[in-house]
Amino acid sequence: MYKKILVTLDGTSTDRAIIEHIKQLAKFMQAQILLLHVADGWAARTFGPDAVSTEITEDTEYLNKVQMEFQSAGISAETQLAYGEPSKEIIRCLEQKDCDLVAMSTHGHGPLKDWILGSVADELRHRTSVPILMIRASHD
Repeated sequence: MYKKILVTLDGTSTDRAIIEHIKQLAKFMQAQILLLHVADGWAARTFGPDAVSTEITEDTEYLNKVQMEFQSAGISAETQLAYGEPSKEIIRCLEQKDCDLVAMSTHGHGPLKDWILGSVADELRHRTSVPILMIRASHD
């Protein structure tokens, strides 16, 4: 059913919810995984792929660590670091990489906080026809 799953990561503990869920789904479906993080700090938004900053270094290390975790579990995984506005970059990646599912953890802020902060999940829901799997992270 799903051959290529785009997993969006924000580099926080919230990611654990989707990582653990997708490991099981990917094994069952024998799907490939594309791990995407969108760097959206000042350097990333200003210089894009030419950005050099602590944020970019840490983001790259984090993606590589998660990729190794999937590969150690026998799941094919690649990484992509994008730059700029998260929802726009996720949609661009979905289209360019021919993914048939996007998977993400959500913070579960609630409608008022989502309206104030903006919600990547809400934006994706309105701008793509690719199915979206959202797992709400627990707040331990």
